[in-house]
Order: sequence, then structure tokens, then C-alpha cells
Amino acid sequence: MTKAVQKITLSPSRDIPFDKLVLSQSNVRRIKAGVSVEELAEDIARRGLLQSLNVRPVLADDGTETSKFEIPAGGRRFQALSLLVKQKRLAKTTPIPCIVRDAASAILAEDDSLAKHAARRPAPA
Repeated sequence: MTKAVQKITLSPSRDIPFDKLVLSQSNVRRIKAGVSVEELAEDIARRGLLQSLNVRPVLADDGTETSKFEIPAGGRRFQALSLLVKQKRLAKTTPIPCIVRDAASAILAEDDSLAKHAARRPAPA
């Protein structure tokens, strides 16, 4: 008997203007750890954004997609980008690389946020 191989579907990536992004209440990280937002902003200014933000479309009350996207994973990177916008070092309309999860995904936004932090390994000493 042949065992069926499960097909894997990856979420698409796309550039979304910074001013269309909002923080999600689904982010499980509540305590800032490690590098400060200011240091992260300086690193992004120097190197660019090395890791995309994970986003989901924000839905209106009737279930249709708005033009906004919430960020359940990547909140510190978003805060660092916000600081760069506030400092006028980054335009509000700058395209930000994002991995876009389907709004109808069976996987909860909290699960995406938790998985990002649960998979993190401590840096070697």
C-alpha cells in the first residue's frame, strides 16, 4: 500500500508599504529581550532588513480584506522600522518584505508567533 505524500504549500512573499502594516495583538512576545529596538534600527539602517515580517491581511467586519496587514511575528523589527520612519530615515511608503499568511488559514496568528519563538535556539557561547 502506498502512503500519500502530503503536499507542502509555502506562504507567498510580497513587498507591502510600511504604512499598510500594523502590530498584531496576537504576538506572544511581551518582554523585549536582547538587542534594543534602537540597536536593531541601526543594524537595519546599516545592513537592511535581513528577515521578512510575517503578516496576515486585516479583515473588515464583513470578512473582506482591508488594505492593512497585521504582524503577529516580527514586532521588534516593525518597531525598529517605525523608529527609522520617525527619524525620517525611511519613507512611510517604503516597501517592506513580508511573508503573507492567508487570512483563512487554519493556523492561528498566535501559533505563528509562538512557533517563531519556540524554534529559536540560544546563541553558542
